[in-house]
Amino acid sequence: MQTWKLTLEYEGTRYSGWQEQANARTVQGELRRAASEFFGCELDLGGSGRTDAGVHALAQVAHLKVRRRPGDAKVQRHPGEILYGINDRLPADINVLAVEEADPRFHARHSATARSYLYQISTRRSAFAKRFVWWVRDELDVKAMSRVAGVLAGRHDFAAFSERDANRDQSTVVVVGSVDVTTDEHLILFRITASHFLWKMVRRVVGSLVEVGRGKASVDDLTMLLSNPRAKSKVSPARLTAPPSGLFLERITYESGKR
Repeated sequence: MQTWKLTLEYEGTRYSGWQEQANARTVQGELRRAASEFFGCELDLGGSGRTDAGVHALAQVAHLKVRRRPGDAKVQRHPGEILYGINDRLPADINVLAVEEADPRFHARHSATARSYLYQISTRRSAFAKRFVWWVRDELDVKAMSRVAGVLAGRHDFAAFSERDANRDQSTVVVVGSVDVTTDEHLILFRITASHFLWKMVRRVVGSLVEVGRGKASVDDLTMLLSNPRAKSKVSPARLTAPPSGLFLERITYESGKR
């Protein structure tokens, strides 16, 4: 069995997220169709993590395991040939950036040690970037947002900032390695790296930080929810969920030598 590591970018606007679903157009579904057409055989395809409907990726990682049936001709495929062959069969808003031969044990999700997300908030109306930002009309206190973001680093229970996934039984404790709030002209850029992420966690964190930037919440409000997710607070992360348009899966980290 040949195993390949694929790094890809996509604009998620037209898709119902990464993961394949019945009766819905997804990024994984489009990638499987293109890869199956190219290889002409059974495939095992998985991603490093699920992105929700409308969320984008700058460097999603997928594993592609080619299962050849008895009697199939053994054709050695080169990374460049695979990259161009799959891209020729993909829609314009999905693009494979790199193809690398990988160890047969490589798994895009299980082998990953950390994920990084970027969220873009625009402080002005944009004629071109509407699909890639959240335009917040109110004036925001970026310094206050940055101070509050600092308390997110470390090991915390993010139950208050996530949506329960009935299909997955997982702990709501997440180890956040780094959090950063910076500005670039009219953009406020929020970056977060963690061991893993819960459903809607990043968008609810961003929405809560914007509430702080508006002066309607404080560091104590968010700290309380991290220490006691069921505590009564004037901050309601579910109500404050940021739109998917500004969210990008930015990077997947693997241990050196494990790919």
